[in-house]
Amino acid sequence: MTKQEKIALVQELTEKFQEFPNFYIADAGGLTVAEMNELRQLCFESNVKLQVVKNTLIKKALDNLEGDYSEVYDVLNLPSSVFFVDAENPSVPAKLLKKFRESKDKPVLKAAVIETSVFKGDDQLKALADLKSKDELIGEIVGLLQSPAKNVISALTSGGGKLAGILKTLSEREE
Repeated sequence: MTKQEKIALVQELTEKFQEFPNFYIADAGGLTVAEMNELRQLCFESNVKLQVVKNTLIKKALDNLEGDYSEVYDVLNLPSSVFFVDAENPSVPAKLLKKFRESKDKPVLKAAVIETSVFKGDDQLKALADLKSKDELIGEIVGLLQSPAKNVISALTSGGGKLAGILKTLSEREE
């Protein structure tokens, strides 16, 4: 790879990191071509972009970004694959990796950056897979906010029925 090609690749990576603030770095070394193709197919179906890149180029691209990504630098060893995901569904790559690893030992999660939080190590995979999407969180908050109002309305309507029954009974009663 020529110097010009490396510069172009670093620029392309920098743009991807800017476009996708959530990304995962995993070690997929040792996978066969068939297994890597299977992983790429899963990524495609899940709308996750996968790119295998040299660690030095990843570091240079991260250096071009605003913010401090130095926590990620120490995991940039061995072959690295970068999983880019949109901001709406940051847990999709973790779920994808868990599913893929049901029958294989790799890829192993090195680090993940979600918004500005850094998750390092393969032991973080379960926590990342359990992250809720933005829509799920909004739905939960709306449900929590609606719950007390529904309870009050329910109490008023059921109480109103009882009150009407009592008034009817009292009005029908002979004095």
